[in-house]
Formats: sequence, structure tokens, C-alpha cells
Amino acid sequence: MHEDVPTASTRTLAASWSPTVLRDRARWRAAARTAFPFVVVGGLWEIVARMGIFPHRLFPPLEEVASALARLTAAGILPHHAMETVARLLTGFVLAAVVGVAIGIAMGRSRRAEDIFLPLVSIGAPIPGLAYAPLFMLWFGLGNFSAVLLVAFVSAFPIIINSWTGVKAVKEIWIRSAQAMGADDRRLFRLVILPGALPYVLTGLRLGLAQAWRILVAVEMLAAVPWGLGWLIFGAREFMNTDVMLAGIAVIGAIGLILENLVFKRLEEYTVVRWGMMTS
Repeated sequence: MHEDVPTASTRTLAASWSPTVLRDRARWRAAARTAFPFVVVGGLWEIVARMGIFPHRLFPPLEEVASALARLTAAGILPHHAMETVARLLTGFVLAAVVGVAIGIAMGRSRRAEDIFLPLVSIGAPIPGLAYAPLFMLWFGLGNFSAVLLVAFVSAFPIIINSWTGVKAVKEIWIRSAQAMGADDRRLFRLVILPGALPYVLTGLRLGLAQAWRILVAVEMLAAVPWGLGWLIFGAREFMNTDVMLAGIAVIGAIGLILENLVFKRLEEYTVVRWGMMTS
């Protein structure tokens, strides 16, 4: 008997199925899926801009937007605006997340808390965030403090509603089974209720962050703050600098994408995906 000598084609096929190659291919496919919608939208934007459907100053091609983005970044103007906005956003959002999740869980676990907070949330949630802006500025003055509080107040509503819904959605059979096995209230909450409600809580946090972005960009001009992406966009509108406006909008989108991939997606992978509560 003699051993078979692997041919070049066999070695090539084996190499193509190696774990490293498969991981690289998966990364490339994920990158391609992420980039595809941006390529399509960018291509459509460039076609419309080159066709001259809108005035050039109001609908610039992407190269002018990229030039404005590079120019403002090199001058340090855009990073300064972005850091100020992100600081306000994260401060208000963290405050909303802590208070909103606590109230939502309390509403889901306590009928008395539900009776107190649910009517208030039902009334306050549908009101546009900008409707609250004049009141907050009268109460807390102009500047960062009122902007942060308004962001926290507006973004707390979807967090409260989804956290409450998540606790209510935990199956009764899970709770009864845990109690039958001797779980006390603390272990019941930590091992059953919180994992079961977490997918809803994460959805509420995502919606709350979107609300925070919308109200912050608008209120940065109204609250007379000296720096911020909203201030940059509204200031560029006064001079019809559409390329600067679009550069600011692009930065907002990039920050949102970074927060989604680095915070929410990883949090899901380490919790509800690992626990089998949802698929990745």
C-alpha cells in the first residue's frame, strides 16, 4: 500500500476551507453588506447632482461634500463641534437610560407604579420634543444644562415604554418555574425577568438614542450653545453652504453607526444573543 500524495488542487481546496480564510470571507461579506446601501445612495446622489435637477449650490456633488468635510476636519472645526455634541448626547442619554429603565421596570413589576406613571408617559410621549424646548429654556436658561435635560427628558419616553413592555412580556411559566425551584425575588429578577426583558430594553435604548439625536440637533441652535453639529448645520444654512451642512449630517450618521456597532451590537452579542434570546 502507498499513501496518496495530495495534489496541488487538493491543497488549494483545503486552504480555501481553512478557518482563517472562512473568517476573512465572512468579514468581507459583512463589509460588503454594510457598504452596499451607501454605495447605492451615493451613486443616486451623484447622478442627480450631475443632471442639474437642483441648483448646484443646493445639491452639490459628493466630491464637494468630501472636500468640505476634509477642510473642516483639518482646521479642527468639525472635531470640536462633534465632541461638544457627543458630550451633550451621551450625558443626556445616559441619564435617560438610567431613569427610563428604572421607571419602566418598576411599572412592569408594580401595579401601583404602573397606575402612576403610565398616564403621564402616555400623555407626554406623543408630544414632539421641540414643543418642550421653550419651557426648558425658560425654566433652566440657555446653554448646555437645558439642552442636556431636554435630551434626557425626550429620549426617556421610548426607553420607559419598551422596558415596561419587556417586563410584561416575560412568560408567566418562566416566573412560576423559577419560584417553584426556590428563587427569591432578587434571583427571580436577575435570572429570569431581566434577561427576558432585555431585548425590549435594548430596542428602547436604540429608539431613545434616535430621539436624543433629533432633539439635540434642533435644540443646539435654539439653546444658544456656542458649539455643536446642530449649531454648525443651522449656521451653514444661513449662508447656503450646503456642502458644510451635508458634512455635518454625514458626521452625525457616522457617529450613530459607530455607537450602533461598538455599543448596542456588542451588548446584544454578550447578552441576549449568547443567552439564546435572539439571533445575531
